[in-house]
Amino acid sequence: MRAYTTHQKALPRTELHALRDALLGSRFVARSPLMGSFQASRGFAFIFTHEGRATLEARFPFLVPYLARVLDPVSARGLLPWHERLWGARRERPVPNAFYLNLLLLEAGRGVGRHIDATLQDPSGVPDATPRHVSVLYLQVPERARGGELRLLRQDAPVGEIRPREGLLVHFRGDLQHEVRPFTGSLDGASRASLVCEQYVFSPEALTRIPAFRIQSKAGFGAYLDHQRERPGGGSAGTLE
Repeated sequence: MRAYTTHQKALPRTELHALRDALLGSRFVARSPLMGSFQASRGFAFIFTHEGRATLEARFPFLVPYLARVLDPVSARGLLPWHERLWGARRERPVPNAFYLNLLLLEAGRGVGRHIDATLQDPSGVPDATPRHVSVLYLQVPERARGGELRLLRQDAPVGEIRPREGLLVHFRGDLQHEVRPFTGSLDGASRASLVCEQYVFSPEALTRIPAFRIQSKAGFGAYLDHQRERPGGGSAGTLE
């Protein structure tokens, strides 16, 4: 089984830039809601299930092209064992049904320490839950930046290293350790921006514990109210955590 697979120019340039501008301009951007090695980063996140996807897309329509690309099982097909890619599996694999979608902003000199993603472990009540796979789309890479590679490891042994490039989509196995090296050399002070989607497969029982749709942001309730006012027709924008 491959450790990772990549897709160049995963979205058309206009869609990629519209996605980037909407996310970076969001009132929800603040100190990262994640803990540990993410404390030097900024961003915000969504928790949602397969059933809650329609709500997410209605509230944040600029995500529609991205979700169609990244959540398509064909996109991550390269992670399957070679015999399944050639002949198919004896039994159809269940598709991911719960997701943690995180905007990750890193300034020059900042990185993310080694870890394994398990953000939905606590809310699901599944102690050893890790994603089926993790998807990373690079939204913005500062010009002349050096470094910033995504390093993948299995039991501390390197299995891959990906250099960030705008528009590059990476899918990697969710049980892998990974880290992000700091980048240097940015002349304009721009952040490196990526959109990270942890894709989980939960049992029906565990899935009932996952919010259908929730926003995670440290921006505070004022950002939530501002988003409410800006939405056509008003109404609920989902819960804020």
